[in-house]
Amino acid sequence: MAESESTHWATGRRKTAVARVRLVPGDGAFQINQRTLEVYFGRETSRMVVNQPFEVTNARNRFNVVANVTGGGISAQAEALRHGISRALLLADEAFRQPLKRAGFLTRDSRAVERKKYGRHKARKRPQYSKR
Repeated sequence: MAESESTHWATGRRKTAVARVRLVPGDGAFQINQRTLEVYFGRETSRMVVNQPFEVTNARNRFNVVANVTGGGISAQAEALRHGISRALLLADEAFRQPLKRAGFLTRDSRAVERKKYGRHKARKRPQYSKR
């Protein structure tokens, strides 16, 4: 039962991306969909976004991250992972609430793609107007 007490589960979301995150005490290793952080997120900006909660809380090499990410694009998956890591860090230590809240990592970005309406080309784009 000691493993369940030190393991913290959380879910992060962004657009249609969902990240199920497990935080385990360790040396700062990432495993995302059975791949490392560098392999899964090729862009440096995506890796930076994922690491932001650890930099804000100064918990850089205290936890290993095991995550399962589905849906959305690479950028949305990175932001969903950031949201999940932030929520898991909050479960690990309540003292992290203030820096995470101030950085805006605990708030789910609820913006999503607007649905397409009938009679329109896209959600809002109208057909071309013809006077004659």
